[in-house]
Amino acid sequence: MTANKLYYYPLWLRIWHGINALGILLLILTGISMNAGVYSSKFLAFNMAVDLHNVAGIVVTINYLVYFIGNLVTPNGKFYIVKPRAFFKRPVKQAYYYAWGMFRGMKPPYPLSEKRKFNPLQKYTYIVVMYLVMPCLIISGFGLLFPEIIIEKVYNVSGIFLTAVFHSALGFFISIFLIIHLYIASIGKNPLDNFKSILTGWHHV
Repeated sequence: MTANKLYYYPLWLRIWHGINALGILLLILTGISMNAGVYSSKFLAFNMAVDLHNVAGIVVTINYLVYFIGNLVTPNGKFYIVKPRAFFKRPVKQAYYYAWGMFRGMKPPYPLSEKRKFNPLQKYTYIVVMYLVMPCLIISGFGLLFPEIIIEKVYNVSGIFLTAVFHSALGFFISIFLIIHLYIASIGKNPLDNFKSILTGWHHV
């Protein structure tokens, strides 16, 4: 720790983040191309989009396992622990700051520290995305990669169709999360400060 910086992002986490970012972007682009159908050739040939999507999905899956295990065996996992005290009050207070307070010069209600890497709203969001949405996205993706393991019909509706819709909906959710994530990351000492942090490991507080 320096006078105004904390070492938040160890090397393994920065490498994971870079691979994950590139993988997710490739999955989004190829996913859009695949869903474009006959128009996909204007952007990316359908067969190539499928192949790239599958490869990127496998890479992101392996990378996710690195993240999951890393949070179990390194101190980084402590930042995801949720305390029951003021469970709803804290994220609401943070949301108020984002929506109103920071535009009026209000100080952050939950400033970063050695013990707090995320504010409550970030923590809850990351937990939902990384421990609920991502596993469901990976499982449904492998179901589509190996359709023989999917239940054939659910109430007379194709199991593959339902899995594809579910997978696409999760992909759309991740796309929205990515946009918000990039916006929030631009809130700092300057718009690029947080992006530099993920490269160097050191974060302004």
